[in-house]
Amino acid sequence: MDFLNWRWKPDQCDLPRFDAKTFLQLVKGKTMAFIGDSVGRNHMESLLCLLSQEEIPEDIYKDSEDRFRTWYFRRHDFTLKVLWTKFLVAGEEIMINGTGSSQFNLQLDKVDDEWAKHLPGLDYAIVSAAHWFFRVLYLHEGDNVVGCVYCNEPNVTHRDMNFALQMSFRATFNYINDCKNCSGLVTLLRTFAPAHFENGFWNTGGYCNRTTPSNENEIDLKRFEWDLRNAQVEEIERARKVGKSQGKKFGVVDVTRAMLMRPDGHPGDHWGNKWNKGYNDCVHWCMPGPVDTWSEIFMAVLREEAGLSS
Repeated sequence: MDFLNWRWKPDQCDLPRFDAKTFLQLVKGKTMAFIGDSVGRNHMESLLCLLSQEEIPEDIYKDSEDRFRTWYFRRHDFTLKVLWTKFLVAGEEIMINGTGSSQFNLQLDKVDDEWAKHLPGLDYAIVSAAHWFFRVLYLHEGDNVVGCVYCNEPNVTHRDMNFALQMSFRATFNYINDCKNCSGLVTLLRTFAPAHFENGFWNTGGYCNRTTPSNENEIDLKRFEWDLRNAQVEEIERARKVGKSQGKKFGVVDVTRAMLMRPDGHPGDHWGNKWNKGYNDCVHWCMPGPVDTWSEIFMAVLREEAGLSS
């Protein structure tokens, strides 16, 4: 059980432990939403568990697919939501003979309405995405195909997934900056949290059975994971400059470097998924575990946004 005591120590910085009481005081009377895929939900569920030590929330909404959820902390008048989206932008799976192909058409100039319609009324939006981009994607702007990821088709411009990811975040942050009914909104990017498959991918026998963190000299900051993180940060910095004059605030919950060092933090073959038996989960994170560090970083960012010292 030593892993419960391992903590991330940033360079030249003291990261305080998460304090549920302080967090709930910071967000009292506010509404917060995690916008992203199942890893974003993983973060939200970790936060929910941590906050429940101070107040048990009411589960007030769940859609039929359990992808959109809302909890209410009555004593603090705080609403916490999860808004599920694969790509942030509009995406539609390509069907072949009535069967899903795992290939998608992405509309890079249009955000996913399913989360976007909830944006007015939010005080905090925590945005993340990446893992769904590791597949064949046809990229569209308007009626034009502007590229393709992993397809190598003639007469279609080849794009890497960095491009698709970056353009999706650009569209998302542009939409937020253009939102007329989102005054005072604080948008936070949660950077890419890497998977740790070894000796294969999720569907080719890859596994993650390490039991200790990596040393800092074992991680490679020139790997593609760091490129994805940099693409995300570049877009939120672009949005920050535009939003400053519009009363919009942007910030970063940067977890990538810390999570590159935690190949030991995934469920692996212990995830108990009844639909994908035989596969290892090296994408999501165990609770308690390294994912709880994300909320410590998150709270430090909220304290800074509120003008409080760490």
